[in-house]
Amino acid sequence: QVQLVESGGGLVQAGGSLRLSCVASGRTFSRYAVGWFRQAPGKEREFVAAISVSGGGTRYADSVKGRFICSRDNAKSTVYLQMNTLKPEDTAVYYCAADEFIAQLTIAGKPRYWGQGTQVTVST
Repeated sequence: QVQLVESGGGLVQAGGSLRLSCVASGRTFSRYAVGWFRQAPGKEREFVAAISVSGGGTRYADSVKGRFICSRDNAKSTVYLQMNTLKPEDTAVYYCAADEFIAQLTIAGKPRYWGQGTQVTVST
């Protein structure tokens, strides 16, 4: 089992920045690809970003490419999502997720492990 806990969400004005953190415990964190998803009210959950086991590869949704940066520190069992130039349409609950196979994050959208989510609200 892998337990994931997100933090760093909050209220920010449009154009501002936030950094989300996802701390993992349980099985060896460095064996898992980690991703971020989000779900806005009334909308389906969508993929945002993912990072490979080594941290050498990242994937982003087109809507956040160039604004969000995903990174990881395996020594701290932590993955980060740096969100810049935030827009009101980025408002959502952001979830951290992990799976041994990055395709489960980027293609299938069905990773094995999920966090509880953290709310991000971007005001105009």
